[in-house]
Amino acid sequence: MQRLVHTPEGVRDIYGEEYAKKLTVEDTIRQVFHSYGYRDIQTPTFEFFDVFSREIGTKPSKDLYKFFDKEGNTLVLRPDFTPSIARCAAKYFAEEKEPLRFCYQGNAFSNTSDLQGKLKEMTQMGVELIGDASIEADAEMAAIMVESLLKTGLSEFQVSIGEVEYYKGLCEEAGLSEEMELALREYISSKNYFGAEDFLIRKNVPEGFRSILLRSADLFGGAEILKEAGHSVSNARSLNAIERLKKIYEALCVYGVEKYISFDLGMLSKYKYYTGVIVRAYTYGAGDAIMTGGRYDRLLGHFGKEKPAVGFAIAIDSLMEALSRGRITLIAPPKPSVVFWRPDTFREALAEAGRRRKRGEYVALVPEGDR
Repeated sequence: MQRLVHTPEGVRDIYGEEYAKKLTVEDTIRQVFHSYGYRDIQTPTFEFFDVFSREIGTKPSKDLYKFFDKEGNTLVLRPDFTPSIARCAAKYFAEEKEPLRFCYQGNAFSNTSDLQGKLKEMTQMGVELIGDASIEADAEMAAIMVESLLKTGLSEFQVSIGEVEYYKGLCEEAGLSEEMELALREYISSKNYFGAEDFLIRKNVPEGFRSILLRSADLFGGAEILKEAGHSVSNARSLNAIERLKKIYEALCVYGVEKYISFDLGMLSKYKYYTGVIVRAYTYGAGDAIMTGGRYDRLLGHFGKEKPAVGFAIAIDSLMEALSRGRITLIAPPKPSVVFWRPDTFREALAEAGRRRKRGEYVALVPEGDR
């Protein structure tokens, strides 16, 4: 019976002051989302398997928590919010003409044994902007990311921006098939450059194209790197991607957040539904990105309604760890005061507690014998 008081591997209890501070951070971020016009949405904790299938391009099937309902349908605990919100938008908002702005908060699940310090159940918050293909929409995502982190008290961080189309243009120019492009993406997104080089050699990719593809992984830095990236390619697809990034940077300068922005042309995602801009936020004290997102213009088409879209998610647990390691003070709600009562004083004690609560205080009624 001893094991009943413990949690399974990869999940944990959060309580007391730690949980109070987590809720404070979530409330702060939600206020930022609302200030940009995003409205809350809630989707189910579990969905049909097809919502997160290989064709959609989320986590591999082996990393999903799968189970069956009474009718024999395969269900999964959501590993990611974006496909769920895309499904919901396609079903209920298909006829909307104006862009849709959704924000969410909840837990996502990953059934992997390769934890590397991560939890299997993680709290995520994020936004999705559906129906807007503009450069300004991409810039809005990065601007919200910056403002959200600043409002939590974080100041040392970078929002890194990449472009899937730049990479796809290189692969197309090198003559790589879609299957080869996806396989190479696995190596590059895992920063396994030796594996990427070996893969290209085995696939008989000419040395000149091998060099360009591998060199793209080193194209990261400030806005000046975009000029260098443009000189490295000649295909229209990659060049158009660079031009879009330049215009996004110009928009972010208008927001006044350019000091927090960098570019990474070698940044790719294992989530195959991304079609353009990719964004990630990094900070000290977190082993991985604390925010991830990007443009997914074809995802809604899987659910019957073609619409461009862009969004991002915040890994709240990773953010909390970064805030803790950065010794950033988080103000939790005050602990409740106590009004003690006896059987003969309960009425008076309750009245006193009521008066204090009306003044905005937190008050707990406690039997006097529990002093």
